[in-house]
Amino acid sequence: MKKTRDLFFVLLYFLLLFFFNFENHSFVLSLTPDGLSLLSLKSAVDQPSDGSPFSDWKENDTTPCRWTGVSCMNVTGFPDPRVVGIAIAGKNLRGYIPSELGSLVYLRRLNLHNNNFYGSIPVQLFNATSLHSIFLYGNNLSGLLPPSICNIPRLQNLDLSNNSFSGSISSELRNCKQLQRMILARNKFSGEIPAGIWPELENLVQLDLSANELKGSIPNDLGELKSLSGALNLSFNHLSGRIPKSLGNLPVTVSFDLRNNNFSGEIPQTGSFANQGPTAFLNNPSLCGFPLQKTCRESTETPPGSQSPSPESGNSPKKGLSPGVIILISVADAAVVAVIGLIIVYVYWKKKDDSNGCSCTGKSKLGGNEKPNACLLCSCVNGIGNEDSEPEEPEKSKGEGELVAIDKGFTFELDELLRASAYVLGKSGLGIVYKVVLGNGIPVAVRRLGEGGEQRCKEFVAEVQAIGKVRHPNVVKLRAYYWAPDEKLLISDFISNGNLANALRGRGGQASSSLSWSTRLRIAKGTARGLAYLHECSPRKFVHGDIKPSNILLDNEFQPLISDFGLNKLITITGNNPSTSGGFMGGALPYLNTIQTEKTNNYKAPEARVPGSRPTQKWDIYSFGVVLLELLTGKSPELSPTTSTSSVEIPDLVKWVRKGFEEENPLSDMVDPILLQEVHAKKEVLAVFHVALACTEGDPEVRPRMKTVSENLDRVGT
Repeated sequence: MKKTRDLFFVLLYFLLLFFFNFENHSFVLSLTPDGLSLLSLKSAVDQPSDGSPFSDWKENDTTPCRWTGVSCMNVTGFPDPRVVGIAIAGKNLRGYIPSELGSLVYLRRLNLHNNNFYGSIPVQLFNATSLHSIFLYGNNLSGLLPPSICNIPRLQNLDLSNNSFSGSISSELRNCKQLQRMILARNKFSGEIPAGIWPELENLVQLDLSANELKGSIPNDLGELKSLSGALNLSFNHLSGRIPKSLGNLPVTVSFDLRNNNFSGEIPQTGSFANQGPTAFLNNPSLCGFPLQKTCRESTETPPGSQSPSPESGNSPKKGLSPGVIILISVADAAVVAVIGLIIVYVYWKKKDDSNGCSCTGKSKLGGNEKPNACLLCSCVNGIGNEDSEPEEPEKSKGEGELVAIDKGFTFELDELLRASAYVLGKSGLGIVYKVVLGNGIPVAVRRLGEGGEQRCKEFVAEVQAIGKVRHPNVVKLRAYYWAPDEKLLISDFISNGNLANALRGRGGQASSSLSWSTRLRIAKGTARGLAYLHECSPRKFVHGDIKPSNILLDNEFQPLISDFGLNKLITITGNNPSTSGGFMGGALPYLNTIQTEKTNNYKAPEARVPGSRPTQKWDIYSFGVVLLELLTGKSPELSPTTSTSSVEIPDLVKWVRKGFEEENPLSDMVDPILLQEVHAKKEVLAVFHVALACTEGDPEVRPRMKTVSENLDRVGT
């Protein structure tokens, strides 16, 4: 009996052990197919002893969506989220790219740049037909560029630079119809640049074939890349022959880089060639002509003995000019004189217009004793097309969109946003604003606009492009944007010192006396310059439409930066409440569902409060005048300030100040008490009061232009 009982317990033990192993085995198999494909990448990489980015890639997880460097999204018809992004860059990983990644049919971004991957790109990778961005630059990859790469129908970004790829550039690239950026620089590609493919790439905006071993001439049809912007870089190759005139048909914003080749002959002088500097053509020994300092020899020299004899002597050459040549030279001289005259007149009127028109300056000590140079205001516009690449139109696909960098030096990627720390800064009718700290520790401001406007993508992109071209030291820079049918984001610089509203009234809305008069004057001058730039000199003459202290941000030196301009139209395009947006960002950006009551905006001009009225620059001038009054009095128009003598509540700050001046009340009754401690400031305070009252005239036609306001403020304290 005892033996039977012992046998029973032994069998029970093995049975439990079997079920335990079975459960564990089934748990491993419960990992999604996408997760199993990703594990092939982990296996293909030599695992370092410490600090591996794959440390949380575990076989017993049910989903890979929480693994480092992996992004997922929900796809209709599938119970589990699908992998859409792999971003493991700059980790010094050594290994090969496994072919199993091609089974990730919803993979959209592959970012493995700046590692030590070796070998060739497996052709099976191109079975991942949802790919639109492949970033493999900065590795040790080699082999040929597979023609089947164009089997990916939505491929937009291909960057294979800084590798060891070799062979010729396949003419099959003509099938990459959606390609926008092709960067193959610093490889070992050889042969000629293929002809006959470039007219097919009608979406290409960037082409970089520099630092390879290419030879032969530039194909004529390269000049048919009408969408190209930024630079056409063919430098540091072995290209030869004449530079085709067809390159002059490229957009005028394109800059050429044809250095260190073997081009010969005269540089064409047509179209876009007129905008190139000498740097674009350096180190081509046989190249001549403008803008190089090397003149071309006469292309047609008269052979010896062929001179026609003169009427006076049949043996001596002709020593005079024919009447036709003399007339031609005279006409040319007259034309040159006329052109020079026109240039002089243009420069004269331009200087006159600048001196009376634009009134912002470059980066200077605002509020100091230096008199700003008004002529520098509109120069802020110059070079915008060269400094910033044109934003691309995002992919119009359901679920995920495209993060588009407006500033070409902006290296922030969508995967960083998905994994960054985000904090809610505030919410208004113009969207929720977050502070997002990137992986490198740099913070940015992210504004969620809403989820509508799916059919108005081009209109949205056009508006964002116009906003992104604004460059001024007193205007917040827009760095990038994200567009998708269910998500719209704007990414701009994070300004560290809050806004003017908090500086004046404190975080809790209480009065704050921390701002001296010199600081307030600096803020007033800088804001005026930024607003004058938006009105007068920006690529599009903007109307802000919502100037108030909360939209005037302050840096650590209390230099002001205007934010939120151009947002009203973007909100109109999206057409939805940003606080209820669903979106691809998921939990990356927390949502606010609290209902906030909208305060009455007493910074608005009287005509702006009429329903259906359209914003004008005069609105902004009135609002700026109210901000000046708040800087002077320390009172907010939203707090219904009262007079110190009669204690009668007057809800309108403008009327309250005007009444004080009409009744000749002491300045001390209206000025913020902290300013009374600075005796020297009395004259300056009075001058700014007069500027503010001019801005807040009831009749919009009587109000001065913003450039005049800025010029008047710049005279204060000088």
